Amino acid sequence: MSGAADTTTPKLRIRGLRKAFGAKQVLDGIDLDVPAGTSLVVIGGSGSGKSVLIKCVLGLIEPDEGTIELDGKNLLAMDREGRERAVATMGMLFQNGALFDSLPVWENVAFGLLARHRVGRREARERADAVLAQVGLAPSVGDLWPSELSGGMQKRVALARAIAAAPDLLFFDEPTTGLDPIMGAVIDGLIVDVVKRLGSTAIAITHDMASARRIADSVAMLHKGRIVWQGAPETLMASGNPIVDQFTHGRREGPITMELRR
Repeated sequence: MSGAADTTTPKLRIRGLRKAFGAKQVLDGIDLDVPAGTSLVVIGGSGSGKSVLIKCVLGLIEPDEGTIELDGKNLLAMDREGRERAVATMGMLFQNGALFDSLPVWENVAFGLLARHRVGRREARERADAVLAQVGLAPSVGDLWPSELSGGMQKRVALARAIAAAPDLLFFDEPTTGLDPIMGAVIDGLIVDVVKRLGSTAIAITHDMASARRIADSVAMLHKGRIVWQGAPETLMASGNPIVDQFTHGRREGPITMELRR
């Protein structure tokens, strides 16, 4: 991990972030601060811009306006090499795991180490085994193929890959999707444990309210491209905000309406 940042500077600061795809304004002036060592969960309906927000931070999508600061440095003002160095300090757990079917588990876990950090294969295997142990998997699992794993094991492997390089900033995209409630709670517990162990800052997006309350130090609601509410996880189910209350309780009636496709 990199040296300690100024504690008065948020790990991640986003200001005025906007992104449109044609006539569709997906992000419409996002302002967010994520203090170092904390976990922010972003909730919101499908198409609300949650994944686009993460992809902008990761450099996968270029925003139209705004600033994204990591430790006080604007990522969008960096040259390509500087942006790549910054992104190398981040880890990502994708919604579907996104494991490579053609690689055994240990190579999936060590993929970033082998491709970006130029670690030798023997050392990469040792580190992969150590990281697998952190998510409760035996070294023998490293020799299996992704197709041989259950859904819960695939999520653990994907989490191991996300943390293999001890990232400063971790992203989790719907970490409990497709899992039963017990396995979802197990994965959430592992996420909390590894974030604390690494001292990382984390941002997760989820539709799972139980997961949000387990993971988060703070929760933000994204609606129509804007943050409409932010608060502590213990207030999530009784926020007093009609948009948040409709979403968290799954009510058909309320200010959130389904848009018709044209």
